Amino acid sequence: MLVLVAQFVHGLATNAGWDWGTFGGYFFERSVMRALLVTLQLTVAGAVLGFLGGVVLAAMRLSRNPVLLAVSWTYIWVFRSVPLIVQLLFWANLGYLYDRLQVGVPFGPGFFSVETSGLVSSMGAALLGLALHEAAYAAEIVRAGIISVDQGQLEAAAALGIPRGRQFRRILLPQAMRAILPSAANELVNLLKSTSVVYVLAIGELFYQVQVVYGRNGRVVPLLMVATVWYVILTALLSVLQFYVERHFARGALRTLPPTPLQRLRAALGRSRLALGRDRAALGRGGRPGAALDRDAIR
Repeated sequence: MLVLVAQFVHGLATNAGWDWGTFGGYFFERSVMRALLVTLQLTVAGAVLGFLGGVVLAAMRLSRNPVLLAVSWTYIWVFRSVPLIVQLLFWANLGYLYDRLQVGVPFGPGFFSVETSGLVSSMGAALLGLALHEAAYAAEIVRAGIISVDQGQLEAAAALGIPRGRQFRRILLPQAMRAILPSAANELVNLLKSTSVVYVLAIGELFYQVQVVYGRNGRVVPLLMVATVWYVILTALLSVLQFYVERHFARGALRTLPPTPLQRLRAALGRSRLALGRDRAALGRGGRPGAALDRDAIR
């Protein structure tokens, strides 16, 4: 395995096709940075709107009202069935179906109206498609977290006279979040990568921008690597955020919280210093160096 990894790294360093000079020249280029900002905006806005809609849809799925249940189930079924790129193109061509949208009496006169072409721009269509698509998946993630909480918890809270709102905030939500967070973080990473699909609407996000650049200079591989590395960096930052949020909500389930990477590093340095001190003491007594390290390894 180490040989294979070494060969891969050697290929990255020596193969001229990667063109690392072009990669370095465009990695922090101004147009790429602007496109990266657009990608972040689409990700954050799509996640916030999507999960807000997902909470509402999850509540509807858990409702005893047959109308709410049927509407929520149908929405989730349809939006999980249709590919995201099709949804984006549909919202971008909404003006073909409805030239004007109006607010008024249902099936009666309208009070005011707006032109659809002016209301739904390319950016608006992208955000609408991402948010509605995300809401369908977020609804099932939230619903799974809620039903994972033992029903006896709420029955005990009701027996103690705790109001429903406080039951949700202090009992149901903290326990449900431990089940929701891993899947929600995975879905957020997927949303980050799904923003690349909005290139079909000619929006200047990261993938679209690198396409524009390599279409102009012909340097396909290094420009694709620029986008790839930025996606990897953003995913790593989301993973760090996921770790600390999960650690926060683990307080009610674990007596001892898992150590952070910084705490692990400090502990490893402390053990190394302690073992080094033991080796020096052993050398001073005429012992064998490394014996302390061997004992630590055995333990």
